[in-house]
Amino acid sequence: MILVVDDDPSVVASLGLLLKRHGLPNRGARSPEEALAILREQELDLVLQDMNFSRGTTGEEGLELLGEIRRLRPRMPVILITAWGSISLAVEGMKAGAADFVTKPWSNAQLLQSVETALSLAAQPGERAGASLSREELDRRFDFRGLVGADPKFLKILELTGRVAPTDASVLITGESGTGKELIAEALHKNSRRKAGPFVKVNLGGISSTLFESEMFGHVKGAFTDARADRKGRFEMADDGTIFLDEIGEIDPAAQVKLLRVLQDRSYEVLGSSHTRTVDVRVISATNRDLSEMVGKGQFREDLLYRLNLIAVRLPPLRERRGDVPILARHFLDLCSRTYRTGPVALADRALGWLQDQPWPGNIRQLKQTIERAVLVLDGDRLDAADLVALSGLDEREARGTTALPSPGSMTLDEIEKAMIVKCMRHYEGNVTRVAEALGLSRAALYRRFEKYGLEPH
Repeated sequence: MILVVDDDPSVVASLGLLLKRHGLPNRGARSPEEALAILREQELDLVLQDMNFSRGTTGEEGLELLGEIRRLRPRMPVILITAWGSISLAVEGMKAGAADFVTKPWSNAQLLQSVETALSLAAQPGERAGASLSREELDRRFDFRGLVGADPKFLKILELTGRVAPTDASVLITGESGTGKELIAEALHKNSRRKAGPFVKVNLGGISSTLFESEMFGHVKGAFTDARADRKGRFEMADDGTIFLDEIGEIDPAAQVKLLRVLQDRSYEVLGSSHTRTVDVRVISATNRDLSEMVGKGQFREDLLYRLNLIAVRLPPLRERRGDVPILARHFLDLCSRTYRTGPVALADRALGWLQDQPWPGNIRQLKQTIERAVLVLDGDRLDAADLVALSGLDEREARGTTALPSPGSMTLDEIEKAMIVKCMRHYEGNVTRVAEALGLSRAALYRRFEKYGLEPH
């Protein structure tokens, strides 16, 4: 049962009919007092609550009602209804524990989606005390291919991902660079009801403020000097699917306002057109920045943060899940061996110990790069600690007891290409035709590289 609370009888009636048409039983209340009386006498699943009542327009009554509802039913979701110009009120309500907010005039589709998401999340079991589900059980329930690890902290992340994936809840993924935020976003999409739809990735850090509207919402021919044809925006591309907004902390204040509007009611205008379009899309965002700190400094809108942050997923750095280093290292070693056709490569115990001792400031991405560089220059079928130490640029004496890592720039692209050619020449015993085929090059292109790197064809 859903309770609709608003002092306007037309709002109560219209919302009641909308919910009933979609199989959601409900009843209405015209005042906070009536709402609390119903709450005390009847089991409810959710409250849709206005923030302004006739005795005041500043929202105090709405916040007081929310506080009383949270006191009486702390686990029951409450969705706030407010005017666009009073979003600051909704933000205060979100801080006080509301599940979501919608603005008047509302979009029926968006309001229903918010209700269904809140009900679905409320029905999900909370985090259990003690250990998470085993990796085997998680893999039976969900599609987590590509997500490698069995550390308890990582398993809790996977369990949360699996629980919220079927909903349309907006998810904010935080964590240091290289922790795998994009992989979690992809897992949320693959395990959602939208998995047959598109998954559109947007690197907001690479979009300038002048191009933001055109990139995100599209443009029509003639909208600006270089607009020679109509172009779809990223939101239109993601319709019926998921849009992944990476580096969300990099957008400027003007872009934040434009993004907030489309996230609020899923409507936008194409640049150069006055026609309003709607989109059905789930929003997942990610950042390595502290958005709460940015809000405090006035660099990020608080209302946008609450719109993005219905569910928060924090990915731990690799140094907090050291038990996964051997699993990841072996995974990347196998992956690189197959990619570069080197044949199986064994990982010595001393090499594993060295890898586990590292601080990994670049996290999983840096571990992968380290293994990949080692495979490219390795002469043999066994990777030992000495091979990794050599990549770090230290001698054996300097490396003892150190946690120095190979620098990400310790091999240039040319050095990696040269090492790969040498390795392939050894593997195919100097057969230039087979080496060219393995590297995806013509014989002429391979000979040009021999000349470039001072290599002999034999």
